[in-house]
Amino acid sequence: MVEGKGKVYLVGAGPGDVGLLTLRGKDCLAEADVVVYDRLINPELLHFTREDCEKIYVGKAPGQHALSQEEINNLLIRLAREGKKVVRLKGGDPFLFGRGGEEALALKEAGIPFEIVPGVTSAVAVPAYAGIPVTHRGLASTVAMVTGNEDPGKEGSRINWRELARSADTLVFLMGVGNLSHIVGQLLLHGRSPSTPVALIRWGSRAEQETLVGTLLDIEAKAQAASFRNPAVIVVGEVVRLREKLAWWDNKPLAGRRIVITRPWPQGERMAKKLSELGAEILQFPAIKISPPADLKALDRLVREAPSFDWIIFTSVNGVDWFWRRLKAQGLDVRSLAKVKIAAIGPATSQALAERGILVDYQPAEYIAEAVASGLGPQVKGKRILLPRADIARPVLAEELRRWGAEVVEVAAYKTGKADGEASMLQEWLSQGRIDAITFTSASTVRFFLEILGIRAVELLKQTVVACLGPVTSSAAQEAGLEVIIEAREYTEEGLIQALVEYFTGRTKPEKKPEVDSGELHD
Repeated sequence: MVEGKGKVYLVGAGPGDVGLLTLRGKDCLAEADVVVYDRLINPELLHFTREDCEKIYVGKAPGQHALSQEEINNLLIRLAREGKKVVRLKGGDPFLFGRGGEEALALKEAGIPFEIVPGVTSAVAVPAYAGIPVTHRGLASTVAMVTGNEDPGKEGSRINWRELARSADTLVFLMGVGNLSHIVGQLLLHGRSPSTPVALIRWGSRAEQETLVGTLLDIEAKAQAASFRNPAVIVVGEVVRLREKLAWWDNKPLAGRRIVITRPWPQGERMAKKLSELGAEILQFPAIKISPPADLKALDRLVREAPSFDWIIFTSVNGVDWFWRRLKAQGLDVRSLAKVKIAAIGPATSQALAERGILVDYQPAEYIAEAVASGLGPQVKGKRILLPRADIARPVLAEELRRWGAEVVEVAAYKTGKADGEASMLQEWLSQGRIDAITFTSASTVRFFLEILGIRAVELLKQTVVACLGPVTSSAAQEAGLEVIIEAREYTEEGLIQALVEYFTGRTKPEKKPEVDSGELHD
């Protein structure tokens, strides 16, 4: 942006589930020069930004404030004055206990243009994920949203407990578990029935979501016995009883599971969406990056000569993508391949070709290079075969086809390299037992993931489930010292997803290490 023409967008990120980010919020992230984000933000949201977007963490935890509120205000003003489009990404809704109003006033006083992008508030969404509507005909016509983080020892509380206890059918307290005793005591003191149902919902809409139900009479003891901590929402009222019938999130096959996808961005998006629909929380951690081959001239020459080959064998979606890029770059299209037979290693590659107008002539029943070679071998003697593939692809396919008497020309259609990942958060989550499974779809994802994770990689992965797409990937993982727990029977993305569901169905979710109680005012 032009210097001095910056703008700040106060964007509500929702309660945690990436799917609850608004379309407007996603657009703001995609256009941002800088994102200033809080502690409880789902890191997956940062994938919606550009590669060159600067990301600044300003989260607050007890005794550990990255920046004070005044410093955050000044940071937003400074960045905007530099002409940048700034997204201030805040949990829930920025204007509900999110201090968004304070930041907006600071921007107004400094003459900085700003825009408010409301978010899905956790006061409503988190109870909904626990199967609790905050209003319901015949049970609750009024609802009050209350900060649960007010200091109980301060003079002159701004909460009118006498009116609050009696006026609203449903009470929703945000970040109140640390003050649970005070909240319960005040409600009982001012007339709320001890038998009133209460629900505590922790990490609502995230993988760690857990719900504890009781009454005003016993919820303190239950919370203490369960070591229940923030971040949590407290719901008080008869609507809590509806959870017995309306709980839905808990019933998804992968509910509460956090799964890492190591495929390159954005290729992991489809798998992420499918796993999310099954209840999993996804952490995309691309281990590899795909880039043009070192020698484009060689690829371009063979693309032009492609009509002279008898067969072209594609062994990945990336191979199809980069081959077609160069085909178009030279003014050619699918008609130039009319007389060439096309083979694909599996259904995903076949689908990529179909989207470009090619129906494959051969696809093996087992989706590995060895099966391609054994299936095509008897019919390729004396034939010319073009093999556009990754620069680090295994040599087995070309070698086997040559044994069958084929003339095989290999060309690097794309380059596979290590992604520029920052592993500190993933290392921390692995050590805390917050990762349930890590998926690998190729030998290169295994190799580069371990390199990015660092010297303790094998040790850290002992605490999670390693899931591999097929035997080639499994072999690479095992050679690296990993124990492979899941291997897809069908070597496809869908097969790997099904294997994850089968493995986790019926298994009790291990207890996560407790989070520290947060003193941050947070919607």
